[in-house]
Amino acid sequence: MNLVSDDWIPVVDANGSAKRVSLRGVFQQGDGLADLNVRADERVALMRLLIAVAQAALNGPADWKDWNQCKDRLADAVVRYLENWQAAFELLGQGQRFLQLQGLVVAGGAEEEGGGTLVSKLDFALSTGNNDTLFDNAGGELRTMTEAELALRLLAFQCFSPCGRIGVVNWNGEASPGNGSSSHAPCLAGSMVHAYIRGGNLLETIHRNLLYKELVERIYGRGRWGQPIWERMPKSFSDKEAIRNATETYLGRLVPLSRAIWIESDRLHMVLGNGLDYPGFGAKGGPREAAATVIVLTDKGKREHRVLGLSLDRAMWRELHSVAVKRHSDEGAGGPLALENLDDSAAVDLWAGGLAAADGKPLDVVESVFHLPAGMLCETGTKIYEEGVRRAERVAQALKAAIRNYADQAGNDSGQSSRAAPASVRTAALSRFWAAAEQSVGDLLEAAGNPGKIAEVGWGGSAWAGCLKSAALEALRLVCPRSTARQLRAYVRAETELRKRISSLFRE
Repeated sequence: MNLVSDDWIPVVDANGSAKRVSLRGVFQQGDGLADLNVRADERVALMRLLIAVAQAALNGPADWKDWNQCKDRLADAVVRYLENWQAAFELLGQGQRFLQLQGLVVAGGAEEEGGGTLVSKLDFALSTGNNDTLFDNAGGELRTMTEAELALRLLAFQCFSPCGRIGVVNWNGEASPGNGSSSHAPCLAGSMVHAYIRGGNLLETIHRNLLYKELVERIYGRGRWGQPIWERMPKSFSDKEAIRNATETYLGRLVPLSRAIWIESDRLHMVLGNGLDYPGFGAKGGPREAAATVIVLTDKGKREHRVLGLSLDRAMWRELHSVAVKRHSDEGAGGPLALENLDDSAAVDLWAGGLAAADGKPLDVVESVFHLPAGMLCETGTKIYEEGVRRAERVAQALKAAIRNYADQAGNDSGQSSRAAPASVRTAALSRFWAAAEQSVGDLLEAAGNPGKIAEVGWGGSAWAGCLKSAALEALRLVCPRSTARQLRAYVRAETELRKRISSLFRE
């Protein structure tokens, strides 16, 4: 199978029909393809591959003006480029393979950790190896994959493979680095949030997320444009210049070789070991990922830059004010670098998501799509949005206090006072509150895109304030029993205090 000519990328066309297309087909049919049809981790991996191919084919764009004009020539440039490099995109067979190392063998010939590994380990959703069984009830069974599925899983695994113990393998006489240990693949470091601008079709989406050389030089440094991994494949684990290109340059890092893999001819097993080490952003001194969001934290007066990470407990919209920051004047802080392509007053659709992991185990995929109104990319817009989130969090705290007050007043059936409401009650109330707030996040986005209205009516007169008030009162009502006189009195007092507290929060 060849990834250039054979269909393996799941997409949805303009009519809403699902199908697969080849790497070349994405660009040839891109105007008629609505979007990718994949999980969040696979979307990130595919976007990185498509961007790498597009930027290598254009050898640019050089600057913003060139970026603004290159869309019309993008498809033809990529088709010509892929004709020259098609041999590097073979999935199986002898010779160079896509993201695999020819001549890879298990160290010492042992058929254990590194050898005889099932290829189903490439799919994070399957209960293979140390993956949980949350989404897979067939753990232990032998699963097969089509070549199309195998290609997609291989790409996503190289981008998101979690850290941990791994088999030692030999390649051209050299043992794999790490002595049996591996670090996170570059897309998983910090369980980072990845964000991409969405266009009207898949080709436009790819174009909107291309970076121009002038920007890359400003963010990554001189000489860090680089080449994709297939153009400069390392010949050994000590091939320093090729490894530097792969791990420290913009194009080199887009499609990583974080694991040393060779898929056996039966397509059921593979040789698996540690691959190249990709220095992470921050303490390790690595470059920032183009689609990541960098935030600044202050601890005891010391400023520290970190990538924004995914949270399974905190919905993505509560971090949108960080992701939507366009300017990078604050020593590199801000959202995805592709936002630099856009005018400040542009409305934009933004996809954000990724894979969350902990202790070397993938936990879950997270993704959201937001429509950012015109003006949201301006500093004033993001600050208004951030303030709206902050007020929602303070309403949530007021709700928790109201539940404590109710528990204190209601007591139990014997009339004794109990200051601690059960954790399950607080959790249920807050879940209700945040779910209702999320349903109305459009009101907050509208406020961020129209700063003048907030200045005119104040937060207290905003639709967002009304939503939060209703959500908090409804959550309180749902978790507070009122079947006895004591409970009813306690509820009335708690509700009255909650109303007063919310009103004061929005007068501040």
